[in-house]
Amino acid sequence: MGQFLKRVSSVVPNLHVLDIDVPLDTLCKEEHKLEQVALGREFHISLGRTVPIRVHQIDSIVTMLCQKLQFQKRYWIDFNKWEVFINDDRTRTFLSLEVVTGGLPEITKQIQAVNEVYKLHNLPEFYKDPRPHISLAWALGHVSGSFKKVVEQETKSSGFRGSLQSRICTSKVGGIECKIGNRTHIICKSPNQ
Repeated sequence: MGQFLKRVSSVVPNLHVLDIDVPLDTLCKEEHKLEQVALGREFHISLGRTVPIRVHQIDSIVTMLCQKLQFQKRYWIDFNKWEVFINDDRTRTFLSLEVVTGGLPEITKQIQAVNEVYKLHNLPEFYKDPRPHISLAWALGHVSGSFKKVVEQETKSSGFRGSLQSRICTSKVGGIECKIGNRTHIICKSPNQ
């Protein structure tokens, strides 16, 4: 992944590492910093949209999420495909790793459970055809066209064909959290198996 990020950052200017907003090209100059800062952290897969919640809804939403998701078993996720996504406002473009096979059925069930809770609270559901992924880097604006070309070229030149059996990396799910404002609610922790 590190080599792929280096190649993409050399072609796409102004890429930043997600969550820490450090320019990716700065980290790419030192291998250990790239590994530690960009790749050596916890990532998340969104199971629902970011939505405004009223204060009186918080306890109900957290309780219902805990009830619906408390018995989640630990499972593996295969990240099979480099993909480019754009936020709803079209103000940022993201370089992401998408889940295409391993773990997709489990994540899909979790998204459905979150959607049920959202519906009961008159909140907008997740995307109609969700595409679970982790985002690694972002660029300002709607630059998906040029970004996608670079990702396609780099994917081909790196020898990764993106077949459904291939995987770029694999990870075990550690649990589900719900972040509301500055507070993080533990919905479930996956038991070690």
